[in-house]
Amino acid sequence: MTVDRLNTFLLEFSVILLVAVVAVRFSTRSGLPSLLIYLGIGVALGPNGLGFAFHNAELTQVLGYAALVVILAEGGLKTSWRSIKPVMPAAGVLATVGVVISVLVTAAGAHLLIDLDWRTALLLGAIVSSTDAAAVFSVLRMVPLPRRLTGLLEAESGLNDAPVVILVVAFATTGPLDPWYVLAGTIIAELAIGAAVGYAVGRLGAYAVKHVALPSSGLYPIAVLALTVLAYAGGSLLHGSGFLAVYTAAVILGNSKLPHGPAVRGFADGLAWIGQIGMFVVLGLLCTPSQMGSAVVPALVSGAVLVFLARPASVVAALTPFRIPWREQALLSWAGLRGAVPIVLATIPMVADAPRAQEVFNIVFILVVAFTLLQGPTLPLVARWLRIGEGDMGQDLGIESAPLEKLHGHLLSVALAPGSRMSGVEVGELRLPKGAAVTLVVREGSSFVPDRTTILRAGDELLVVTTEEVGDAAERRLRAVDQGGKLAGWLRGK
Repeated sequence: MTVDRLNTFLLEFSVILLVAVVAVRFSTRSGLPSLLIYLGIGVALGPNGLGFAFHNAELTQVLGYAALVVILAEGGLKTSWRSIKPVMPAAGVLATVGVVISVLVTAAGAHLLIDLDWRTALLLGAIVSSTDAAAVFSVLRMVPLPRRLTGLLEAESGLNDAPVVILVVAFATTGPLDPWYVLAGTIIAELAIGAAVGYAVGRLGAYAVKHVALPSSGLYPIAVLALTVLAYAGGSLLHGSGFLAVYTAAVILGNSKLPHGPAVRGFADGLAWIGQIGMFVVLGLLCTPSQMGSAVVPALVSGAVLVFLARPASVVAALTPFRIPWREQALLSWAGLRGAVPIVLATIPMVADAPRAQEVFNIVFILVVAFTLLQGPTLPLVARWLRIGEGDMGQDLGIESAPLEKLHGHLLSVALAPGSRMSGVEVGELRLPKGAAVTLVVREGSSFVPDRTTILRAGDELLVVTTEEVGDAAERRLRAVDQGGKLAGWLRGK
C-alpha cells in the first residue's frame, strides 16, 4: 500500500464512520435498528451500488471475529454480575440445550418447507440460532425490563456464541458428521476450557491492574482491553471457546472496581461502536442484492419457523424448570434478536467451500434484515402488551467511580434510572456516611448545588464527593436507597 492509497483509504474510512455516527442518531429517533443502516451503507458501496467489488469471505470472517471479540468485551465490562448471577443457571441451559432445540426445530422446518438436504438444513439452523450480543446489548439500553430478564438476555447472548460456532464448523465441513455424543463432548470441553481461561485471565488481570501503578490514566483502558483479547486468544489456542473466555474475563474485570473504570468502559464502548460499524459495512459489501431474489421466500419461511416455533420451543424447554412465568418466557422468545453474528457465521461454510454455501449466506442475510426490522422496533410494544417492565425495572442505579488520587478521594457519578426508589427522597434523607456529600445535581440539562431538603427525581444525575475511606460505604448506601427507599437499613441502624 502506497502513501497515496493510504490517504484515500483514510478519507473513505473517516467518511463512512461519520455517516455511521449520524445514522446512530437517526436510528434512535426513528426506532430503526442501526445495524440495518450500517448494512445498507455496505450494500450501497457494493457491486449494486457505487460498484466497489468485494468478495473475500475469508477476510470478512476474520474481521467479523475480531469485531465480535471487542463487542463481547464491551458487553462483559458493562454487565453487572449482581444482575446476572441469579439467572446464570437458566442462561447456561438456554445457551446450550436451548440452542440445540432451536437448531433441530429450524432444521426440520427448512428441510420440510424449503427442500434443503438435512446437512444444509442443520447448518442453516445452527447459523441462525445464536442471538447477537451487539443487538441485544443495544436494545436493552433502550427498553427498561425487569432485572432478571435483562440479566438473562445479557448472559445468554454472551454465552451462546460458543456452542453455535462449534456446531456451524461441524456442519460446514465436508466429511461425515460426528455422532451427537462426540459433538456434545466437544462443546462441553471447549466451554470448560474457555470459562477456565477467562476466569484465570480476569482474576489475575484485575489483581495486576489494581496493584500496578501505571504512569498515565490512559494506559488503564488499553491494559484492560488487552487482557480481554488475551483471554480470547489463549482460550482459542488451547482449543477452548475464545468467545466464552473473552466474555468471562470481561465480566470479572468489569465488576472488579478497577481504577479509572469510567474511562475503561468509555474506551471499550468506542471500540465496540467501531467494531459494529466496520463489521456491518463489510458484511453489506459482501452482499450482492441482485443475486438474492431466489432466497427471499426461503429466508422468510425459515425465519418464521425460527421466530415463531424454534425460539419459543427452546425458551419453554430450557426455562420452564426454572419456574419463569409464561409472560416472561413469551418476551424472552420475542427478544431473541439476530444481528451480525449469524451473517458472520454464514461466511464459515463459504470459506470451507461447503455445498450450497452461497445460498445459505443469502438466506441468512435476508432473514436477519427482515426479522430485525420486525422484532427490534416492536420489542417495547410486546413488553407493554405483556405488562412487563412495570415496577421492577432492569436499569440499575448507575454509579461511576473516578479516583481523585491527589486529593485522596473519589468522585461518584450517580444516575437515577426510571423506577428508582431514590426518586422523591430528600438529599438529607440519603444519610450518607460522614465524609461523603452530594455536591451537584444535573436535572433536565441544568445543574445546581443541592441542599439537604432538595428532593431527588428519576432521571437526575448526582455528583457525590467522598473521602477514600468512605467511598465504598457511600456507594453501598446509595444502592440501598435505590432499591429500598429512604428507610432502607433503618431497622439495622444504618
